[in-house]
Amino acid sequence: MKQYGYCRISTAKQNIERQVRNIKAAYPDAVIIEEVYTGTHFQGRKQLDRILNTVKGGDTIIFDSVSRMSRNAEEGFALYEELYERGITLVFLKEPHINTETYKQAMDSGIPHTGTAVDLILDGVNKYLMALAKEQIRLAFEQSEKEVQDLHQRTKEGIETARLAGKQIGHRPGTKLVTKKSIAAKEIIRQYNKTFGGQLDNEQTRRLAGVSTATFYKYKRELTEE
Repeated sequence: MKQYGYCRISTAKQNIERQVRNIKAAYPDAVIIEEVYTGTHFQGRKQLDRILNTVKGGDTIIFDSVSRMSRNAEEGFALYEELYERGITLVFLKEPHINTETYKQAMDSGIPHTGTAVDLILDGVNKYLMALAKEQIRLAFEQSEKEVQDLHQRTKEGIETARLAGKQIGHRPGTKLVTKKSIAAKEIIRQYNKTFGGQLDNEQTRRLAGVSTATFYKYKRELTEE
C-alpha cells in the first residue's frame, strides 16, 4: 500500500513548500507529487491524473486541504465518491472530518436490523445517516470553492481600493510594496489571526497565509498601524 501526497499551487509565484511540510510531518513516507495549475477543472492536471491512474485499492492520497483536490464542488465530490468506491483512502489534513476513514465509519455505523417490521424504520434511519455523511462531504467542497471565490474577490477589491487611494501596485524605490500576494496575505491575517478577532495563533496564521515569519510580522504590524 502506497501513500501519495498531492501538493498544488495556482501560480508559479506561490510557495508550495508549506503543503509539502504539512504532509511530510503527518506522513513521512508519502511520495510527494507537486503541480502548478491555474485552472478550475481537472482537465490538464497532469500530475493529479498521474496519481489517479496509478493508485490502487488500499493506497492513500493525502491533501493539505480539500481545496487542493478541487476548487469545483461538483467535480470534487464526484471524484471523492469515485475514489472511495475504488478503495482509495483520502486524507485531508485541514478537514479530517471528511477523510474517507471517517466517512466509512459513518457508513458502517448504521443501526443493525432486528428481523422484525421495525427494520422498515431502521432502513429509513440508516439511509438518513448515510445522506448526512454525504452532505458533510459535499458542503466541505462547496465551502472550499466559495472561499477561493471570496479570496479572489477580496484581492480584486483590495487592489482597486489601493489604486483609488493612490498606492503604487508594484514596486517603486522608496515606497511600500503593494502586490496581489501581499493583499491576499493581509486579508488572511486580518480574518483569521487572534489579534484581529480570529481563531488562529501567529504561527497557524503565517502558515495559512504562506509567507515567511519576517513577512508575516511586517504585514501584521502594517495592519495594526492602519
